[in-house]
Order: sequence, then structure tokens, then C-alpha cells
Amino acid sequence: MDVMQALWQGLVLACTVQNLAWALAGCVLGTVMGVLPGFGASAAMALLLPMTFHVDVTQAFIFFIAVACGGMYGGSTTSILFNAPGETASMVTAMEGKRMALNGRAGVALATAAVGSLVAGTLAALFVVWAAPWVAGIASKLGPAEIFMLMVMALGAVSAAIGKSTLRGVTALCAGIALACIGHETVGGTERLTGGLPLLYDGIDMVLVAVGLLVVAEVLHAAMFEGRVRYTLNTVGRVRMSREDWKRSWRPWLRGTAIGLPFGCVPLGGVDMPTYVSYASERYMASEPRRREFGREGAIEGVAGPEAANNATVTAALIPLLVMGIPTSNATAVMLGAFQNYGMQPGPQWFSNGYWLVWVLMGSLFISNLMLWVLNMPLVRMWTPLLRIPRPHLHAAMLVLATAGVYGMRQSVGDLCLLYGLGLLGVVMRRFDFPVTPLVIGVALGPLAEVQLRQALAVGHGSWAIFVQRPLALALLIAVVALIAAPALLKGWARRRMAQARGQKRNV
Repeated sequence: MDVMQALWQGLVLACTVQNLAWALAGCVLGTVMGVLPGFGASAAMALLLPMTFHVDVTQAFIFFIAVACGGMYGGSTTSILFNAPGETASMVTAMEGKRMALNGRAGVALATAAVGSLVAGTLAALFVVWAAPWVAGIASKLGPAEIFMLMVMALGAVSAAIGKSTLRGVTALCAGIALACIGHETVGGTERLTGGLPLLYDGIDMVLVAVGLLVVAEVLHAAMFEGRVRYTLNTVGRVRMSREDWKRSWRPWLRGTAIGLPFGCVPLGGVDMPTYVSYASERYMASEPRRREFGREGAIEGVAGPEAANNATVTAALIPLLVMGIPTSNATAVMLGAFQNYGMQPGPQWFSNGYWLVWVLMGSLFISNLMLWVLNMPLVRMWTPLLRIPRPHLHAAMLVLATAGVYGMRQSVGDLCLLYGLGLLGVVMRRFDFPVTPLVIGVALGPLAEVQLRQALAVGHGSWAIFVQRPLALALLIAVVALIAAPALLKGWARRRMAQARGQKRNV
């Protein structure tokens, strides 16, 4: 009953005129950024992060929640109409959505993606409301050794699961931790890795890392290596689902939600893997006549399931973020950076003390999903003119916004040098297939992990044996090894199913 009362109070606070206006602005801007080819929810949040520092904390995070949800909705529109997903999580939607669009069913694909996002987002939000206080109660009893092992589990799983190579993922993670170590040491105040530059004494701000790697690097890479790219824009058609489409979609929506929830709660390596697992599951469970549509005419199940899994994963990722302060994706890493810039650190005490902001964020999840469904179902054609804007013009606008936002924080030319230096680092990483997500999460989580490590060693009187002497810490250490291996196994299974689907297509 206390949870429902707290949620109701959060909804009431989120439904004030000002907060609803910020939610609407976030939904619109997030959808616009998601629609733009090559960008997604995390890039939208990173780009808009510097512009919210002088905004009330409640309105700022309502805005961020809405931007994240809008970016996912917009990403499905781009994937289906343009076959240019902004993030890896939208790639699976593009596989079947593109084929449906080529067969004149783009409107049906957009409709099932929109309704699936609403269903999955709402169910996942209810799950977060129910599970987060329970998880917080358990987390409040953990010591620094257990908390540190949880952070190692998150870092290890993300590094192993994202990208083509575990070695590249671990290398990117180490680079992120190294960037996080720049500046004065948290405990002793010792200067580290600054090279004597006053600009680096306070470390590298998370905002610079997010904007540089997620926005500037994307623009520079496109300008330097992609050249002129021509895309074919598919017609939207009628955004409406028949009774048969509803019948074929509702089970994939629920299965995708069930698949996405654990991937969001437990750091199994980003938001893209559950979409692949959902697609492979739908392909495997489809009856023989409908299975033939995969990879040919376009199967609606291949859009409904992955899109629901994507939204459920992103929403459920708020549990480790709000309860433990552990980000598991680019978007949650940016949100953690925003919390830290407001002088707040998420943790189980937020739930035990009944912190009002948590429940406002919970309420804004429901509001944002409902707003986006109302906006996107009838107004999807409103976004298609954005897809006709020449990409050089879009890239120029992104650079201007990124530069203005970062410079506006402290009016520092040094910050701009760091911004574009990180952008060039991101270009090199993309060029050589190093994933960016482990680096971003390493920067966000590195300082917090260092504090917990120092506290754990202090409790253990300087002995590393504390991590195997405490039963829960040892269990988490075993879980780290298991979670590092699990993504590879799941990826292999999903890829085998997709390869079988392609092989059957060639044999037809």
C-alpha cells in the first residue's frame, strides 16, 4: 500500500502543468533525435544534457526520462522507413521492418512497434515500481565488498557482451577507467594522470565524455569516412493493424517484455542482446507458414517482439541505476552523470527514506509512454520530412549544438579541446571496431567502484581475501565469471538461429 501511495504522489507531482510540458518537450525532442539517421536515445540525452544544468532537478529528470523513451520510439521509425537504425538495439527491428515496408506494410510495422513499445514500457514500469523497493531492501544490507563485486559484474558483462570482441570491449573499459582516474584522487587528493595541466586537475567531466563519444564522434566519423550516402525512404501507408495483425502481435509483445526485463535488471551487456534473443525466439516459435515470411515478405512477429524487448530492457535498467547507482547502457550512464552533476548519488537509501524524486520518475515513465503512443500513432507522418533533410546539414547542426552546450557550462575553451579530442578518440574506436559503451560506463562507474574497493579493503584490513571470505561476495565473483560467459553463449545461439533462417531463405 505504501508503494502505491508513493507512486500516486509521484504521478500527482509529475502531472503539474510545468512537469507535463517538460515531459512533452522531452518526448518530441527524443523522437526527433531518434528519427534522425545515425543517432538514438543515448545521443539525444548526451546532446541535451548540458542544456539542463540550470533547470529544476525534477523537471530535468522528467525531461531525460521522456527523451530516452522518445528516442526508442523514433529509432523504430527510422529503422522501418529508412533502414538506418540510430542504435544497435534498433538493428533487429530494421531486419523485418524494412521488408514489411518494401511490401507496402510500413504502416503496420510502425503500428505494431508503437503499440509494443507502449505495452512493454508500461509493463516494465509496473515491474520497476514493484521490484525496485524490494531490491533496495536487499541492497541496503550489502557491504562494500559486495557492492564492489556488483560493479565489477556490471563492467565485466558489458565489456564481454558489447562489440565483436571481448578483448576490444575490455580494452575500451580500461580506457574508460583510466580517463576516470584523471584528476585528484577521491580519498587522498593525490594528483593523477594530469600531466601538469590545470585543465585536468578536476578530472574529465562525464558530460564531455558523453557528448564527445556519442555525438561528436558520430558526426566526425560520418563526415570523414561515410561520404555521400543515399537512402530510399519507404512510404508510410496506412498506420493501422488488422485483427490478424493484432492476433499475431500480442504474444510477441508479451514474450519480448519477458525477455527484456531480466536483461535490464541484471547487467548482461547492453540493450541490443535481448532484441537478438527475442528475434531468434520468434523465428524459432513461428509456425511453418509464418516462418517463411522471415527474411522475405517481413514477419510482423520479427518487429513486435524485438521492439518490446528493447523497451522493456531500457525501462528495467532503471532498477540497477536507481537502486545501486550502476549504469548498464549509454543512456543510464548519461543519466548517472546527470545525477552526479546535481550532487546526487542513487542508492538504496532513496527507497528506504522515501525520496520523492524516485516516485516522480516512476510516474513520468507511465506519462511518457502514454504521450508517445498518442503522438506517434496518428502523427508518424509528421516525422518523415526529417528523413529528407541532407545529412551534412544535420551533422553541422549537431556539432553546433554540442559545442554551444559544452561551452555554455563553464565558458571554457579547454573544455572544447577536450570535447573534440574525445570525439577524435571515438572516431578511432569506431574505425577499429572498439565499442564505445564500455568506455562510457567505465568513466561513469570507475570513481564509485574505487571508493567501494577502498572501503572493502579497509574492512578487510588491507587483505584482498575479503572478496572470497564473505559468502555473498564470493557468489557474486562466481556470477561475474558466469555473466561474462553468458553473453557469448546467447549471442552464439541467436546468430545460429538467424543463420538457419538465412539458409532456409536461400534454399527456397
